[in-house]
Amino acid sequence: MTSWKSTGACTAALGVFLSSSAAFADVTAEQVWGDWKNYMSGFGYDLSASENISQDTLTVSDITISIDLPDDEGKLGISMEGFTFTENGDGTVSLSVPPIMPVTININPTTGETVDLTLNYATTGYTVNISGDPGDITYNFAVASAEVSLDRLVVNGLAIDVGEASLSIDDVVGTSNMKVGDLRRTMQKFDSGPIRLAVDFTDPEGKGHLVMNGDYGGINFEGMGSFPLEMDVKNLGAMLASGFAFDGKYTFNGGATSFNFEENGKVTEASTKSDGGHLEIAMDQTKLRYSGGSENIEIRMSGGDIPLPVELAMKEWGFNLLLPISKSDDEQDFALAMNITGFALSDLLWGLADPASNLPHDPATVAFDLTGKAKLFFDLFDEDQMLAATTGAEAPGELNALKLNSLTVNAVGAELTGDGAFTFDNSDLTTFDGMPAPTGAIDLKMVGLNGLMDKLVAMGMMPEDQAMGMRMMMGMFAVVGEDEDTLTSKIEVSGDGQIKANGQRIQ
Repeated sequence: MTSWKSTGACTAALGVFLSSSAAFADVTAEQVWGDWKNYMSGFGYDLSASENISQDTLTVSDITISIDLPDDEGKLGISMEGFTFTENGDGTVSLSVPPIMPVTININPTTGETVDLTLNYATTGYTVNISGDPGDITYNFAVASAEVSLDRLVVNGLAIDVGEASLSIDDVVGTSNMKVGDLRRTMQKFDSGPIRLAVDFTDPEGKGHLVMNGDYGGINFEGMGSFPLEMDVKNLGAMLASGFAFDGKYTFNGGATSFNFEENGKVTEASTKSDGGHLEIAMDQTKLRYSGGSENIEIRMSGGDIPLPVELAMKEWGFNLLLPISKSDDEQDFALAMNITGFALSDLLWGLADPASNLPHDPATVAFDLTGKAKLFFDLFDEDQMLAATTGAEAPGELNALKLNSLTVNAVGAELTGDGAFTFDNSDLTTFDGMPAPTGAIDLKMVGLNGLMDKLVAMGMMPEDQAMGMRMMMGMFAVVGEDEDTLTSKIEVSGDGQIKANGQRIQ
């Protein structure tokens, strides 16, 4: 796993080589290449290449890049033919790459399998104009089409024919800017046209065959980052302390993916489809934020070990995570939210669970939104502090406030909604048996619950005595609302240990 993480990090750094980013001043070919070498060196990569200057053109060839894998687990190497920088005579530089450029990746772990693979990077209509000055360089780029395809795979010296594996993208246009000061700061944005994925993979041992195809409408990205001039990519905690940070958003258009997998004479087929969505990722020394979502999702699966065709659909799916990651004596914000709206099953699946259609088969919704404040007593990416926190040697932190902004569970004719907020007294760990004493209230509303239990009893899915016990319990915590088959409940907790339900003390 660490080998592939390092491969991803190195490939991300190579993004500036293969497609990159924009101001107006004078910059030379040697200055641009020098900045690239500094950039790679800052990531901890060893880089070597042949350089040849002829008039206004700098040709860089026989490029090799290597880095030690984490924990002395081996080495990762990347090599490629090269490219040229041409000075345009107006203070700008053009970058050119071969129409097809092989990129070879070698993974040599201390223990385990060695992997050698070659990817072909093919482009048409590739233009990159570089301007600015050595401390502030901008790349304006456009690519009519680009494709990365697997050409060769060798594992432990044995060549493996895996078939086809390729990813292509059309009509890429964008800009990227790099400023170098106390940190290297980047800003980038780009748009693309259609994206295609194709995989035709045969298990070398002959046990399976996978065919996968994907077509997507395009992608948009806009983001920024800051990178220490010298950093250890194997020590994320130190990188963050030195100023490493990023904040980016991907927006993608609709698309569809299908795959067919055959194994031991059984064929499994599946497909997914959506109308697009977004993904946002941000990280700095204090926090990690990760959110995303998609709309009008359809999923179909059948065959193989799946006893019957499965069809699912969602009108909307989304999530949000905000997590403090560094030690602080101050309260820090956190958040957790999830949203599944309009979740629907096919009639075939409903027919198995409810053949007589006793229950409403309307699409379901499950959604919640939590925010709060907490203190973290250790740095999340410091291994020693993390070990002490997980082994109980030190308290990991304290919860100061928690707010349920919204809760919705709507399915089979019943709905639960709610909201509320609590604060916590961390100096009082006795009133609630080791838990910080909470103060606050939560309001809940249930609609259609009695009717649902009646139907479940009539269907034989819930015993009568169990339904009776649930109704008795609800009578302790809820009161009848104004509308038909509606229950409301207000649960209040005070720091002195009292708990009330609808004004009545129950503890």
